[in-house]
Amino acid sequence: MSKQNILFIINPISGGKDKLKIPALIDTVLDKSRFSPNFSFTEYVGHAAEIAEEASGRNFDLLVAVGGDGTVNEVAGQAMRYGKTLGIIPFGSGNGLARFLRIPMNTVKAIRLLNTGSPMAIDTGTFNGKAFFNMSGMGFDAHIAAIFAGRKSRGLAGYLKSGVKEVLNYHAQRYQLEIDGVALERRAFVISIANSSQYGNNVHVSPEASARDGLMDVCIIGKFPMYRLPALAYRMVRGLTHRSDMVEIIRGKHIRIRREQEGAIHIDGEPFYMGREIVIDTLPLSLDIIVPGV
Repeated sequence: MSKQNILFIINPISGGKDKLKIPALIDTVLDKSRFSPNFSFTEYVGHAAEIAEEASGRNFDLLVAVGGDGTVNEVAGQAMRYGKTLGIIPFGSGNGLARFLRIPMNTVKAIRLLNTGSPMAIDTGTFNGKAFFNMSGMGFDAHIAAIFAGRKSRGLAGYLKSGVKEVLNYHAQRYQLEIDGVALERRAFVISIANSSQYGNNVHVSPEASARDGLMDVCIIGKFPMYRLPALAYRMVRGLTHRSDMVEIIRGKHIRIRREQEGAIHIDGEPFYMGREIVIDTLPLSLDIIVPGV
């Protein structure tokens, strides 16, 4: 039986963790009787996508993103485009998609999963044409993502520090939504488009989300008094957000959102700047990814 060629695309700075020893660890743990590993380190934002695109035209069966949700997004976009299978070794600040799919946070266990796991097709989405795989949105979380992108310190503590500083000064916006043809208007603090249940770090915005139902969860966190913020945060970390009267979740395949003003959005945690009109489409079962056996 011929070996499968794997390309490990490694982001050396994601999550603030050193990854120079990762190739040697992979050489030790990966089943060499089945796989032939190859390695490439990224050097700048967008480089993972370039490497993955170039590799997709060569004889690679599996593209593995070694990094956080941003690195996963870049590699997954090309894997989906060229019909390659994606693997993930989580090394980010949040690792939302990996956690949702039960991919181990432990590096050795994540490598072993490549030996034992199976490919599973998941839904993906586009956000004004940009592919996303875990979570995208606008409002306060996008505002924080834009601020956090310029910080040297990474991780959950950095997010919390930025959030506490900014939350008192952020004002909810009015949004006009159309979800599969149904129009509604809401004043919201956050609107998240969820393919998985969580942002990362087991902070859940849509605990009952599925990545295989052909739908996105439109999670609307409405305007609320600040004294209720601890209660909302508690429900998020306990996976009870869907039971909060501050959160409305509507599922749909085609979503159109018009907001009061242009500004920050985030796609899998990475900030971008977009206009007032946002169009989200769902691509059912469009990406194969290695997950634990079911």
